[in-house]
Amino acid sequence: RSKREEFLESMDEIIPWSNWVNIIMPYYYNNKRGRRPIDIETMLRMYLMQNWFNLSDQGIEDAIYDSYAMRNFLKINFIDCQVPDATTLLKFRHLLEEHHIGEKIFQDVNDRLEKAGLIMHGGSIVDATIIAASSSTKNKDGKRDPEMHPTKKGNQWYHGMKVHVGVDAGSGYVHTITGTAANVHDIEETHHLLREDDEVCYGDSGYSGVEKRPEIQSNEHFCNIE
Repeated sequence: RSKREEFLESMDEIIPWSNWVNIIMPYYYNNKRGRRPIDIETMLRMYLMQNWFNLSDQGIEDAIYDSYAMRNFLKINFIDCQVPDATTLLKFRHLLEEHHIGEKIFQDVNDRLEKAGLIMHGGSIVDATIIAASSSTKNKDGKRDPEMHPTKKGNQWYHGMKVHVGVDAGSGYVHTITGTAANVHDIEETHHLLREDDEVCYGDSGYSGVEKRPEIQSNEHFCNIE
């Protein structure tokens, strides 16, 4: 078996599909007229594969037809059904973004890790990474996305956004994620990545001087974190 097949089989077993479908259901299309909407779980499976393998809307549609492992993971009857097209996936992703369903699913993951006793608490590792985007891409009004911004790292310029991550130091599980424009300095988001029960915080040189930030100094607990 390929690594892709093993990975998808593991995800199929691990993910609480019915719970995540129930999170999406109140916001999903309920057209009493017209064509019946595609099953939520099918769209969710397609959306997750798109993210796992970093594919475009059209790219994941084509990849599913080409890959037995992906077709098997999608769990649809290809005799009667077709893979949802790129436009349908685009609308589904916009629905998830509009209702912040990604955050709800992320919180569900954290709650399950917490209940299973897999989150250690007491310390966090903080870090940030740039998600680059094409600087030439503009919207229909001829403007670039206001949430994106150019920034320089080392001797190279990037345009896009930055992901700031807080990780449980004991287990390595991510407990907090925030997103900003790429030019926002790492230390500006640190207070969003810390937990009230953290006693220590680990970060690279990009977090030098974070203890002087007003958000840290004004917090009775954060100012005592080592």
